[in-house]
Order: sequence, then C-alpha cells, then structure tokens
Amino acid sequence: MKIEVPKKVQTIIRTLQEHGYDAYAVGGCVRDSLLFRSPADWDITTSAKPLEVKEIFKRTVDTGLQHGTVTVLIEKEGFEVTTYRIDGEYEDSRHPKEVIFTGNLEEDLKRRDFTINAMAYNDAVGLVDVFGGRQDLQNKIVRCVGNPQERFTEDALRILRAVRFSAQLGFSIEEKTKEAAKILAPTLKNISAERIQTELLKLLVSKNPHYLKTAWEMGITKIVLPEFDAMMETDKGEKTLKAFAHTNADKVERLVVLFANMEKTPEKSRDLAKKILRRLRFDNDTINKVSELVLWHTCPWECTKKAVRIVLSQCTPSLFPVLLHIHRAELLAEENPNEEKLEFLERSRQFYEEIIEDNECISIKMLAVSGKDFIERGVEPGKKIGELLSSCLTLVLENPEKNTREYLLSHFTDN
Repeated sequence: MKIEVPKKVQTIIRTLQEHGYDAYAVGGCVRDSLLFRSPADWDITTSAKPLEVKEIFKRTVDTGLQHGTVTVLIEKEGFEVTTYRIDGEYEDSRHPKEVIFTGNLEEDLKRRDFTINAMAYNDAVGLVDVFGGRQDLQNKIVRCVGNPQERFTEDALRILRAVRFSAQLGFSIEEKTKEAAKILAPTLKNISAERIQTELLKLLVSKNPHYLKTAWEMGITKIVLPEFDAMMETDKGEKTLKAFAHTNADKVERLVVLFANMEKTPEKSRDLAKKILRRLRFDNDTINKVSELVLWHTCPWECTKKAVRIVLSQCTPSLFPVLLHIHRAELLAEENPNEEKLEFLERSRQFYEEIIEDNECISIKMLAVSGKDFIERGVEPGKKIGELLSSCLTLVLENPEKNTREYLLSHFTDN
C-alpha cells in the first residue's frame, strides 16, 4: 500500500527516523489519502518526546507541549508533530487530566476516536491499521476504536463528530457506536458552544446536510439544537431537510434554510435565529447575514422592477441572489413546486441583474445629489436635509431616469 506523502512531510519523518525515532503520518491525512482525496493538512506522530523534536528541528512552535505537540516549520509551512501518548482519566467529557508519553504506536492509535482516523503510514513500514480502519472505509462505516462508550465518555464531542464524519463521507454509523452515542448524548451539555458550532457547521455544509436527521434520531439535537426537535414534531422539519438538497454548500445558505421556518412569521424566525446563533457563538457577520435573509426569505414583493428596486433599497443588495436561491430551494422541497412562484423568482433575478448592470439608484449614496447640494441651495443643515434626500430616493426608486442633479434640485427646491 503506497500513499503519496508530500516531500516536506517525508522530510520530517525521515529526519526523525535518522535520529533513531519512529514517525508516521497519522489520522485524517491517511484516511483522506485512502479515499483518494487531497488532505487539508498532514499530522505526524512520533516516538520522540516534544523536547527531543525541538532539538532535532531548528524552527518549531510550542503548540501544546503538555499534550506532546510541537509544530515544525519547513519554509513557511507548519506541521504538527505529536508524541505517541496515552490519555489519562477524563474529568470534563473533553480533556484528559494527564497525558502519558509512550514509545508504542498502537497505544497512541488506541486512544483515537474512530477506526478510519486511527491509521498511520510511512514509506518504510507502509500502512499501520490495527483496528480495521481501511475495511471500515471500504464498507463506508463510522465505528469507534474499541469500546464506544469509553470513547464517548472520554470526549463527548465525538458523539457529534460521528454524525459529522458520516455526513461528510456519506457513511453509516455502526450500530454499537450509534447506541453508545444515544446513551451519552446528554453529556454534550459539557462541551463548549464554540466546539459544537464547529462540528454542526461542518455537518451542515457537507454533501449530506440532511444527516442532521440522524443527529435528531440519536438525541443529539435535543441537547445542542432543541429548536430543531420542535420543528421535527411538525412537517416543517422534513421540508427543511429536503430543502437542503437544493442549496449550495455555503454556511449562510444552509443556516438560513435551517432557521427560516422555525417560527410562524419571518420576524419571529429572524429573532430566534439571532438567539441561536449567538448561543452558538457565531461571528457577527454571519449572524447579520442569516438574520436578514431569514426575514426576507418569503420574498414579499410584487414581480415588478420597481418593487425589486425598493427591496434592494431596504436590504443588502449583494444578498438578493442568495435570497432568491434559498426561496427556490424551499419551493423545490415541496411535493408539487408552484411554477408561478418559480417564474416569479426568475423574473426577480432578471430585474436584479438589469438594475445592477444599469447602475440604477437604490440608495441615498447613489443619488445624483448630496446634502451639500441642498445646503448650497439655501436649505438649513439638519433634519430637513435627511428628509429631502429620502424624498429624492423615493422618487428615483419609482423613476430611475429622474436621478439627475438638475432635476432633483429643481424638483425639491424650486417648488
């Protein structure tokens, strides 16, 4: 079994071997290579202790010495090199009380989460697969290493990671692993919101976002996203899962589809979306975009160019195509999609493109006049200026051709 290992990784492994230590590429990079995917990063495991790694390589960063991890820098690229270790007792469903370094690769692989992530490789030895990870890859199964209850008790986040890997790879979850996850799902309450957010988002932007239903069946969403459980008690839940299939693998799109119908009105859904996103520690940019799209997702305007201009003056113009795509996804999720509504979306898209291409005015900043122009015409600075500019915009949204300095100044100051 030959895996194409990047030259820089080979250099690190070979250098450690030349100094008398074992070293292997390990974990996700081996899994992805066996799946003929390009690994996002390459991690290395070694029998060398952290300080020994630092002595061997000139440029290193102390990433996590207490857990045995040193980042080795080659040119401008960093690679995590971690000492074989045995994790001590876990106290908080996430972190071990102590880490014991070992010279035994199998002991290190034994502590890992799933068999498909517990394989190691170097060119000299080849693939080290103690727990049947390669077979599970072939059978498309996510299975815990050893006793699943022990693995999930050590780190509760692995419960959500099992579903996330399942969704990303299109794999099923092995029955004993699934049963243990169901039993221990309540321990996810001990995991930080940031960690939950990361795994949930990876699930949602995967090729199989509808696997969120698996998380619901396993009792995971009851802990991390109880609002989704409430949706699954109605037909809204299944419609949401179906709508995912018609969206892009984009976090904003998928989050909007998830939240758009959680409440009876767009306003209430927007408010709930904000609450959940803040609870899960999302960044403000994501919160703002998702909230705005949830509010507008029903596309409440007439199918006219004027109506589209007015909407663009009230929302973020760049989000408008996303808005149309999301509503289209919701329509396509229905058993009999409404053709008139789909046509409405297509016409709205065409109007939007024409408005942008023609640079039609949709904001006060795009007006041919400014507050300074009115002041020069003798209007007192203050509230009146703002009112005049708002009136100009209203007029121009109705009649784009009237967005000229001469016409607006004459219309609003000469009368």
